[in-house]
Amino acid sequence: MQPFKVIIVEDIPLELKGTEGIIRSDIPEAEIIGTANDEQSYWQLMRVQQPDLVLLDLGLNGSTTIGVELCRQTREKFHDMKILIFTGEILNEQLWVEALDAGADGIILKSGELLTRTDVSSVMEGKRLVFNEPILERIVERFKASVEREMNCQESFVNYEIDEYDERFLRHLALGYTKEQITNLRGMPFGVKSLEKRQNELIQKLFPYGNGGVGVNATRLVVRAIELGILNIDHLVADEA
Repeated sequence: MQPFKVIIVEDIPLELKGTEGIIRSDIPEAEIIGTANDEQSYWQLMRVQQPDLVLLDLGLNGSTTIGVELCRQTREKFHDMKILIFTGEILNEQLWVEALDAGADGIILKSGELLTRTDVSSVMEGKRLVFNEPILERIVERFKASVEREMNCQESFVNYEIDEYDERFLRHLALGYTKEQITNLRGMPFGVKSLEKRQNELIQKLFPYGNGGVGVNATRLVVRAIELGILNIDHLVADEA
């Protein structure tokens, strides 16, 4: 790894000291040219000298929004600069996504192995999406769950004889569309009466043993489709009208 310059953005003195210690002992190629504890001091440093790497904590002065915005603005101003998030936000998955969308090259959580020479080297060599073990475990868990949902969906399509139009019909019912609105969707070749017939057929397919003597309305039908994996509640997107 070639020598490089780094700015550390961290507002907790004890954690800053720990981060500096890791860099000086494990990554001698890194020259710390400055540290910042808030947005103002960060931009003051950047006006004096630009680093090769910004090691950025997201939670600054109690606000994670500031960290994400610093990441976004840095990426916009310095396209080639490396930005590695080093954060204690170990449970906030939405924040991780926001940081990646803002242009971060990777995210290292302040748990597990913490910051390693390998992680920093990967970023400096141009690798994107660098994560340490805790976040990788979470990603793998999500990946496995996603694949399992897709497999269950495919099995349900076969087992319950669900076709493309059934899925589109159920999905738009779940989104609150009326049958009249669904008939106006692009490529939907059915009128209202045909959709009513299709709904009754779907009730027969998805409730082969009835519903305990209780009638099945559109809402119950949609819930059943979600339970069986025919619909993914996290990916309910409307088709073009």
